[in-house]
Amino acid sequence: MPIANRPLSPHLQVYNPQLTSVLSISHRATGVALSAGTLYLVWQLLAAASGADAYEIFQRFAGSWLGLLVLFGWSVSLFYHLLNGIRHLCWDAGFGFTLDATYKSGRLVLIGTAVLTVVAWVAGIAAWGGK
Repeated sequence: MPIANRPLSPHLQVYNPQLTSVLSISHRATGVALSAGTLYLVWQLLAAASGADAYEIFQRFAGSWLGLLVLFGWSVSLFYHLLNGIRHLCWDAGFGFTLDATYKSGRLVLIGTAVLTVVAWVAGIAAWGGK
């Protein structure tokens, strides 16, 4: 079969990143991060079911800088995916399709993610007495 001489679609490197495309890609990435973060929860539950020694190993990791970084990333992913999912539900209902509304809702998702993440971490630190 002869090869058709037709133009190819431009690759991603040709396009300049726009807020809408970055938010779309981020939504997919945070979905994957949330799925991977579930393994963290499974580890905690298995460690708790396995006894004090196993749970102590989990707690040492969870309290380390890497464990806290993983938990922080998971919480950012959770709030971002939640808010952007609500944005998508609004689109499914037929709202917010103008370019101006799309950019405003995108900015609100980013601001809301930051605010909810900070509030959750401050509340968590306060609840645990700053330990």
